[in-house]
Amino acid sequence: MDVDANIDELQRVLDLRRLDTPGVGGEEHNFQGWNQPKPGDRLFGGQVLSQCVIATSATVADDRPIHSFHGYFLRAGSVFSDLTFGVDVLRDGGSFSARRVQAYQDGQPIFTGMASFQRDEDGLDYQDTMPEDVPPPEELPSLTEQLAGIDHPLLKGWVFKRPFEIRPVEPAIQATFQGERKASEMFWVKTVAPFGHDRVRNAAALAYVSDYNLLEPTLRVHGIPWYTPELRMASLDHSMWWHSAFDFDDWLLFDLTGPRSNNGRALGTARVHARDGRLVAHATQQGMVRLKRS
Repeated sequence: MDVDANIDELQRVLDLRRLDTPGVGGEEHNFQGWNQPKPGDRLFGGQVLSQCVIATSATVADDRPIHSFHGYFLRAGSVFSDLTFGVDVLRDGGSFSARRVQAYQDGQPIFTGMASFQRDEDGLDYQDTMPEDVPPPEELPSLTEQLAGIDHPLLKGWVFKRPFEIRPVEPAIQATFQGERKASEMFWVKTVAPFGHDRVRNAAALAYVSDYNLLEPTLRVHGIPWYTPELRMASLDHSMWWHSAFDFDDWLLFDLTGPRSNNGRALGTARVHARDGRLVAHATQQGMVRLKRS
C-alpha cells in the first residue's frame, strides 16, 4: 500500500481552485474540485462533503471555524464530469457566519448544503463520556489486515487505497457477515501518513471519513455484508457538528449506532472522540438501503 500516494489523493481532494466567474447558480464565490477515482465511476459522497467544508470555509474569516453542516445529496455524481461549488454569503454576525453551498456537475446541482461558523468562546462546558473498555487501536487488527486474501474489486480499487487506517472493534462485514447482529459498532481511525494540524483541513477530512461507515450498523443488525449483490445503498442527507479542534495524526474513535431502518431508508449516527476522551464531533446520515428482489 502506497500510503504517501493515498494521502496525496486526500490532499488533492481538499485543494480547491478558486474561479473568477460566478457559480452556476449565480453564487458570489465559485470553486472547482478534483474528482477522486473510484470503482464504478460514481463520486464518493465523502469527497463532496469534504470539498463543501473547504469551499465554505474559504469565504469566512480564519477565526471562525465551522461548527455545523447540513446537506442533501440530490443526484449521483460522476468522476468524469467537472465539479464546481458555488457559495453564497448568507450572514456575518457578531460571532456567527452562515453560508449556502451548491455542488454542480453538467449544469445541475448534485448536492446542496448549509454551513455555520463561529468564533471560539468560553461558555457552559459538558460532554458525554467516552465509551469504557474499548480496546486501544494497538491491540486491534486493521480493516486491511482483516480483509487480506479476499478478492473483490472494491477492496483492491477502493478500501485498500484509503488515506485512512481503520481498526474496527467488531469483525469486518465487507465480504461475509460475521460477529454479533447489533445496531452499533466502533472503530478507531487516523490518516495513514502525517496529515498536519490545519483546523479546516482536519474538519474537512472528518467529513470525508464520516461517509465511510455511518450506515454499517444497519447492515450489521440485519446480518447483511456490504458486497451482497442484491444490496442497493445511497446517501440521502448528512449532518455534522464539530465541537472542538483535533488532529487526524492521532487516533479518533467513532462510536456508531443505527437507531432505525424502515421504508427503504436507514439512519446512522456517530459520536467521535479524540484519544484523550474529548468528544470532538457528531455525525448523522440517512441513506437509501434496499434489497433488490429478483
